[in-house]
Amino acid sequence: MGVEAGAQAARSRALAVLRIRSRALAVALLPAAVAVVLLVGGATGHLNGEGWHVTRWIVTVVALLALLAAAGIGLVVARARPAVSPTVGLTEQSAPDLYRMVRDLADRLDVPAPSAIALTPDCDSWLEDRTHRAHGPPRPSESQDETSGVAGGRGFRNLPRALGFGRAGARARAGSPALAGAGPYGQPPHRRTPGAPVLVIGSPFLWWMRVGELRAVLAPVVAGTGPSAHPDIAAARRFVRGLDAAVAVTSAPTRGPVARTVLACVGWVARLLLRSCRGHAGEMERGVAAAAAERAQAVDYGLRIVAQEQVGLAYAGWDRLLTRVALPAWRMGRWPSRLDAGVVAALTELSRRDRLAEGFASRLGERPACDLLEEPGAVDEAASLLAARLFHGGPAEAGSDWAPVDWSEYPDEVVDRKWRTDAARLHRVLDALGMNRSSGPAAVGPEGPTLSRVIEHLTGTGTGTGTGARAGRDDDPGAHDAPVTPNALDTHDVHDVHDVHDVHDTPDTHDAHRVVDDAAMYGSEDDDGGGVANERSAALAAGLSAELAREEAAAPTARAASPAGSTGQGGPDTALLDDGMLPLFPLQPPRTGRELLTDHVTAMVCCAATDTAGASPGLDWLDGPSLLINGERSADLTPRVLRLVENGDPAPLRDWLLHLGIRPEKPVRLV
Repeated sequence: MGVEAGAQAARSRALAVLRIRSRALAVALLPAAVAVVLLVGGATGHLNGEGWHVTRWIVTVVALLALLAAAGIGLVVARARPAVSPTVGLTEQSAPDLYRMVRDLADRLDVPAPSAIALTPDCDSWLEDRTHRAHGPPRPSESQDETSGVAGGRGFRNLPRALGFGRAGARARAGSPALAGAGPYGQPPHRRTPGAPVLVIGSPFLWWMRVGELRAVLAPVVAGTGPSAHPDIAAARRFVRGLDAAVAVTSAPTRGPVARTVLACVGWVARLLLRSCRGHAGEMERGVAAAAAERAQAVDYGLRIVAQEQVGLAYAGWDRLLTRVALPAWRMGRWPSRLDAGVVAALTELSRRDRLAEGFASRLGERPACDLLEEPGAVDEAASLLAARLFHGGPAEAGSDWAPVDWSEYPDEVVDRKWRTDAARLHRVLDALGMNRSSGPAAVGPEGPTLSRVIEHLTGTGTGTGTGARAGRDDDPGAHDAPVTPNALDTHDVHDVHDVHDVHDTPDTHDAHRVVDDAAMYGSEDDDGGGVANERSAALAAGLSAELAREEAAAPTARAASPAGSTGQGGPDTALLDDGMLPLFPLQPPRTGRELLTDHVTAMVCCAATDTAGASPGLDWLDGPSLLINGERSADLTPRVLRLVENGDPAPLRDWLLHLGIRPEKPVRLV
């Protein structure tokens, strides 16, 4: 280890952690030492008598129990699998230029080279210690290159082997590029430097950054392998990771009562030791990070300042791409297979729109870091599938209900299907609320599903075709003469809303009723004067929430029952997969009733625009699904829909429809 001040501080903190481990061992051995003294004293005749005899036996029993407890705790700590970070592994055969660049960087820094390289669908890079035996080389039957099915161009055959999750979630990394859990889902069959940590690189960096920028960003990370090789720091990290893994093991709920009681005691001891060394471990990692940063200052320092700006830009583009573009596709059962390439498109679009980002487009002429990979498209596909599992919780394999989608197919496969699926759900809920109930899926009203039906329901006008149950009552000659009392209105609405939830074969009935209560609360908060429009919006939002909740509850069952391997790939590795923890990092909180209703009404408007006015679905790299009218993106639709949903005012939307020649009275095509 070098002479950096941070390295010396890290070593002193590591020794403090090891002293805590030694004290714990001394406490466990203390009863045995006392028992040995008593036994030797009795054998030599110095401690004779009835009292000493009883004491000797009591202390001996206590010593044996203490040794058994210490051995059990040590066994749990030693055998517990440390937390793993989800990654896609890269062998040197699949990325020789990248390995060569990292090796040269390590030589310039005079530190050991990382043992392997892995990618993660995140805008971050760090080192992970994967020396634990649970993260060792794969079994002989699985010793094939973990990305050979990806980088070798054989589709998804070996993709599940490269992806998966550990039993414990990745723990927070405190201030250092090291101490981050452990290992990829399959180690490369040959390590260049046994015992060295694995370099984990954020996959968006490879596509957005240039080669020089990536080298400058990785310099302080690779420099962390120097302190990681010190025996004291390595031992302290192993001790902390073992305690952390033991706590995760003892917290597992799927055990019997006796095992839970025993593991509860083990967990209490592990938590006590973790609390004792928490401060020292944190300071040790800060010292390691400081030492790595100090050592890396001599390597591309000026370029590293510029590259840090690209890190922030890549993070912003990645977050926007996931939340606005990828998430709608994931909800439709499709996963974009080129997310990293989409980051480049999104940031290029940002540079076109934002004058502050004009200089970023000129960088695209330089060599991108993804050129360091042999098969960047296949690696991007594997990272995209892993991102879908992390942020949405999708299956590990492609199938009929979980298929990849290319960016060129996104408007038709995702945007158009999303609009028509939402429109169909909207009309189903209108049927459930008593709005022109029909038997056929396409014959929602006398003239089919129309936008006028939705507008008239939200405004309460009750005129024209497709206006629901009240329109049916308007067909009665005496309906206009009979007063519509609030009690009659409430009774009808409440009855129909609860009809939506009257499903005895679904497990989420209680949750659905809770959603109805939340939507009713939303209606009371936004109701300025107790008008019919807000009441109707609240009832419709409640029905949509309940319908969507039932669909989401039935989705895992449908996916589990669907046959795997429709594309020829093998099944998921259940030993590495814990679907109960997915998604690990949800992108957005559940949508409110207002947001659901706005999205569904907007989808209905877009369906009417595409079917009656020649509009088309499109993809906006920064805003996601968009409506294209005459090739131009329509950006003024959402405020008009909100005016209709919140205030029951259809005038702005009707003017917009009239101006663009959209026929709301014409039926639209649903899925």
